[in-house]
Amino acid sequence: MKDFPETSISSGNAKMKMKEKEKNQYTERASYAWSEDSVRFIASPSATAKSIYFYAQEIGYFKTSYPYFTERQNLNSFLIVYTISGEGTLHYHEKDFTLTSGQCFYINCMDYHYYETKRGNDWEFLWIHFNGSNALGYYEEFTKDDFSILDIEESSVVESTLRRILAINQKKDITTEVLTSSLIASLLTEFIILGSTNRTDTILMPEYIRAVMKYTDRNFREPLSLDDLASRYGISKFHLSREFKKHTGTTVNEYIINTRLSYAKELLKYSDLSVNEIAYSAGFHNVSHFINLFKARENMTPLAYRREWKI
Repeated sequence: MKDFPETSISSGNAKMKMKEKEKNQYTERASYAWSEDSVRFIASPSATAKSIYFYAQEIGYFKTSYPYFTERQNLNSFLIVYTISGEGTLHYHEKDFTLTSGQCFYINCMDYHYYETKRGNDWEFLWIHFNGSNALGYYEEFTKDDFSILDIEESSVVESTLRRILAINQKKDITTEVLTSSLIASLLTEFIILGSTNRTDTILMPEYIRAVMKYTDRNFREPLSLDDLASRYGISKFHLSREFKKHTGTTVNEYIINTRLSYAKELLKYSDLSVNEIAYSAGFHNVSHFINLFKARENMTPLAYRREWKI
């Protein structure tokens, strides 16, 4: 199978579930009802791009009308679709989503998906199929809580970035692949940030979580533990542990360790204190533990880190 196979198409107006025997095979069905000024560009990424960059596989601009649809599964690709105008629908992970102006979806094309222009409407959108060595990792980070449609603000660069990727791939030169990779990475970063800030859990962080973080930031040099912090704020340690991870993405213990290590790094870079002195100043009261922990997190000893920054 090719990295991005040739399309096998059969037309039809109704959603069709892939046959059971096709479950593990690349399959695509579609009705391509798009306008003459629509654009579909098929890229030919180099071996270098495939090994180290994010790279475009196909990219385009479609102005479609009903009964446009695409039904697909088991394609080694990720797909971003940004709605400019009109209305479409997406069926993905057993859920149905309506897509209107300013909304965007980002999916893994290995999973079954079906999208179409809504009956009685036109649907205008920009899209890109892409891949890369880190593509799956970005997608898993984006969907770690749940898949969702993104509402893109007018000030967002999503539309202009997709247009730029299309333009630079149509006029390919020696900078095309590295620029494409950079632009795709910026899109994915934007999506992860939007996905996080759109979640009510992140926006409505409880005040006691903020208080725990603030207290840790100011008192990390002192002995601290989950039990101590839970007792200080009158919270069950099990509740604090669960809610802290939910709202910050890390555990209480990891937050304490990372705060101490960040301070230790500053002292290693900008002070002449010994490693022993730095360990105690950062809240590590066992020097061997500090050195082992630092080496495990940074893949070098504190002294090697200091030497690297003193060069």
